[in-house]
Amino acid sequence: MTTRRRGTFLVLEGIDGVGKSTLLRSLARALQRRGLSVAVRREPADPRLGALAQSAAAEDPWTGAVYFTVDRHLAAPDLERDLLRHDVVLQDRSFYSTLAYQGSALPPRDRRRLAELQRSATVTPDRVVLLDLSPAEAVRRLGGRALQRGPLERLRTLRRVARAYRALARSNRWQVLDARAPPSHLLRQVLDGLDLPTPPRRRRPVRRRR
Repeated sequence: MTTRRRGTFLVLEGIDGVGKSTLLRSLARALQRRGLSVAVRREPADPRLGALAQSAAAEDPWTGAVYFTVDRHLAAPDLERDLLRHDVVLQDRSFYSTLAYQGSALPPRDRRRLAELQRSATVTPDRVVLLDLSPAEAVRRLGGRALQRGPLERLRTLRRVARAYRALARSNRWQVLDARAPPSHLLRQVLDGLDLPTPPRRRRPVRRRR
């Protein structure tokens, strides 16, 4: 899907527990302090579709991926409006998350079909930042939070997804950051890697001499 837009579409990706939400909030504040207009988004956009997707994906990765894709397609008009209205649109996850989580559980042919489906359903990010963390450390950070599966099964899943994310990062030339770094260091690395518009200066009112 293509769209006319002026905003930069930046997405944070990574396995559960890497700290995407924390970095997203810090990044939004930092960009706003620079005078830029920022919109913050998250996937899934519709919690009901997200719950259906998560439930289905446990048994059938393809069905789960389709639910996520429907949510993404329905949210695309709002995303396009945000890109027209703001300098930067920040988003926690994108269709690459579906390719990493559900796609990595599918055979190669279905994986290619899924990738084609994603790009036809929504807007492709301008820039993707991958927060990379070992699955064992991610499970430790998560602790008892949202661990619907057993720890060992969860660890196997995250190992598979982490490998998929790293492959996507290599093929698409993403910025890859070590999620073990302090939050302030991660924020600086993302900001240093951005090429963003300079907000226009406000004109001072002209004072007329009496």
